[in-house]
Amino acid sequence: MFFNSLAFAVFLPIVFILYWFVCNKNKSYQNALLIIASYYFYSCWDWRFLFLLIFSTFLDYYTGIQIEKSSSKTARKFWFWLSIAINLGFLGVFKYYNFFADSFSQLVNGFGFKTSPLLLNVVLPVGISFYTFHGLSYVIDIYYKRIKAEYNFVDYSLFVSYFPLLVAGPIERATHLLPQVKVKRSFDYQKAKEGVFQFVWGLVKKVVIADTCATYANAIFDNYPSMNALSLVLGAVYFAFQIYGDFSGYSDMALGMSKLFGIDLLRNFNYPYFSRDIAEFWRRWHISLSSWFKDYLYIPLGGSSGGMAMKIRNTFIIFLVSGFWHGANWTFVAWGFINALYFLPLLILNRNRSNMETVGLNWNFSGIKVFFSMLTTFALTCLAWIFFRSKSIEAAYEYIVRMFSNRIFEIQYLENQRYNYEIVVLVVAFVLVEWKNRQQVEPISGKYSYLRLSLCLVAIVALGTYADYKEFIYFQF
Repeated sequence: MFFNSLAFAVFLPIVFILYWFVCNKNKSYQNALLIIASYYFYSCWDWRFLFLLIFSTFLDYYTGIQIEKSSSKTARKFWFWLSIAINLGFLGVFKYYNFFADSFSQLVNGFGFKTSPLLLNVVLPVGISFYTFHGLSYVIDIYYKRIKAEYNFVDYSLFVSYFPLLVAGPIERATHLLPQVKVKRSFDYQKAKEGVFQFVWGLVKKVVIADTCATYANAIFDNYPSMNALSLVLGAVYFAFQIYGDFSGYSDMALGMSKLFGIDLLRNFNYPYFSRDIAEFWRRWHISLSSWFKDYLYIPLGGSSGGMAMKIRNTFIIFLVSGFWHGANWTFVAWGFINALYFLPLLILNRNRSNMETVGLNWNFSGIKVFFSMLTTFALTCLAWIFFRSKSIEAAYEYIVRMFSNRIFEIQYLENQRYNYEIVVLVVAFVLVEWKNRQQVEPISGKYSYLRLSLCLVAIVALGTYADYKEFIYFQF
């Protein structure tokens, strides 16, 4: 069940009505309803994996309590590592086993030994990386005594399985979400209104921007050997806006619909394509994952407290693990490695935290410098996205070589038999709107909010691809 599907358009209002008109007496009824709705939502993907979600929930709930109750350090470590091992074990089997088995087989075959790897014929459970990280952060925080264990199983279950964030985040923390689910929520008209606006804007990002860009990006990437330099450049740019519109659109919809239930989720995107360097980009892109790796991997490894060698080592570990988290393919590892290389000069020169504030553009030397810094950062990001999008490292390399060596800059026909002019205009208009939106808390609220809402709905109907639902990119992670 996609957020941009007719089935969800029926599902969400039913849950909303039951939540506020039937289960509004106390928080237990509200939480129970949201759990039932979440389990139904997840079972629509594949009901068999619902049992894996429930087992993972019970595992971390039980081990969290045992960690807190254990009087000896040995017992605490046992329950802690039991939870870590089982969680990562499930993630490894479903997501990475075939990758490692196939890669090892290719390595052995390279030395002249013939092997046939035993591969598993399993489907990756949707959202497993996200709800696994919810549970891991909870258990880690209990182990290091940052939080107390949750003894109410219903409340904890909702923290893990809350349907707006279940399949593609944001990755929530127990310190942020659990206190909200432990109290009764009262209807807040202003918050609900903001939620509707944010949900609709997320829907625009997905069906108008992401899905339209996907049509062109797929045509170019799938046929890159016959594409000229201009088309290949446009293909990289289109994919950049596809993945941003797709993932940030999902996050906006998740945050928006959650406000309808009186719950605030962590912000996941903060206009990353207006960043002035790669460090700023990663503070603004997939914020919940970046902060998760910083708190639970980078800082435990020593963070920035050691010498430069340790800082460089930890930086590369973070980016490589982040790339590998996205998928079992060397292209994701290469993408992480490239971003680490981008980050390295900033780290060495101690400039990785030099662009912390949001700035505007002025018609002076400083404004021109900011503009070209943003343009350069965006270009570097698009170059790295080529590895993320390509099916193999070899394909990404060939794509980039042809992009820089072809030297033919003219508009080409694509498979959909349309020129690129329309999509270029659409992307430019979207960039201008995003730039304006940076000054507002909610994308289409404020003055003339209902006019903006109407224009968004018109855009969804006129330009949205409802006839061809495309799943969200991050569902595969």
